[in-house]
Amino acid sequence: MALSISVVVLLLVIVFILIKKSGLNAVHAIVCMLLGFYLASSSIAPTITELTNNVAGMISNIKF
Repeated sequence: MALSISVVVLLLVIVFILIKKSGLNAVHAIVCMLLGFYLASSSIAPTITELTNNVAGMISNIKF
């Protein structure tokens, strides 16, 4: 659960920066959000979740 909230906050910050700095329109951001909602309800959602968890696990195992 904490990972999901962290990813959502990170993506929200990235979208905000893109809107302010790179000229991303609010309409583009809304389309991206709608795509996310449709992907979350599709049959590929478990695969995306598994991929995200695996990447997060690999990142957490990196020792600096």
